[in-house]
Amino acid sequence: LIIISMVAATVITRFLPFIMFPAGKETPPYIAYLGKTLPYATIGLLVIYCLKGVSFQSYPYGLSEALSVVLIVILHHIKGNSLLSIGAGTAFYMILTQLIFQ
Repeated sequence: LIIISMVAATVITRFLPFIMFPAGKETPPYIAYLGKTLPYATIGLLVIYCLKGVSFQSYPYGLSEALSVVLIVILHHIKGNSLLSIGAGTAFYMILTQLIFQ
């Protein structure tokens, strides 16, 4: 029963959007609005979640996080590649926290 319910839930979530919004039909305005705004809201939530534990009152005073965010913003502005920006920012953060600001 568990496997059957998991398969049913997966099938429903995969096929329901195609049933509700077929290819020849116009997308409802609220779905188009969500498609435009949700990616930015999600990124904002992830940034807040990642930076929620930063302590500005103890060494290194959030410096490694701040430098990593600056690097990510600069790389994304120059290259426009999210994967490169996030990967380089993560690697830079790990280098700072593991080697520089021990």
